[in-house]
Amino acid sequence: MSHMTMTRDKAADTHAARKAMIDSQLRTSGVNEEFVLGRMNAVPRENFLPENKASLAYIDRAVEVGPQAHLASPLFYGKVLIEAVPESDDRVLVVEGGTGYLSELIGPLAGNVTTISAADAALGQGIEGTFSLIVIDGAVEQLSDALENALEDGGRVVCGLLLRGVTRLARGRKVMGHLALEPVEDLGIPVLHAFDLPKEWTFS
Repeated sequence: MSHMTMTRDKAADTHAARKAMIDSQLRTSGVNEEFVLGRMNAVPRENFLPENKASLAYIDRAVEVGPQAHLASPLFYGKVLIEAVPESDDRVLVVEGGTGYLSELIGPLAGNVTTISAADAALGQGIEGTFSLIVIDGAVEQLSDALENALEDGGRVVCGLLLRGVTRLARGRKVMGHLALEPVEDLGIPVLHAFDLPKEWTFS
């Protein structure tokens, strides 16, 4: 078998895997918006995994790719896009989960996309200007002050939220300088520990 034939076969296999992901994981869970399905069909998930984990690209749960790095489940990204609805005039800040996949999904939908690591976002490093949309590729216990300050008034946030050990998809909008996150639904989401709350000391 020639290299060209093998490449064509691999492309056909991954295209079939993305179609199966859309039909069996997204549509059956209420993700039917065409702009969401279009982006998730266009971006090969396996390109964002190391070669030894590429075969896991289309499973229905997160794939760990290293310390504090993950590719979350297809359903998480589908739901994030539904809640975020990036527009051509949006200035988007993506807090990365370590693969670049979410930025690639959002890129063609938004006017401008800036990507930052979770560690930098938690510490407030490398954030310049303000944004109309902040999207976080993972679940957090809290938002850093730097992220809240980087969100313009009227701007919105979509992220995972860790509450009492359960991860939930959440959304929020900044109104008159105040931002509150509203849980949308329980969903398995990798936790970004850079945003953990300080541990309380207890005496036994």
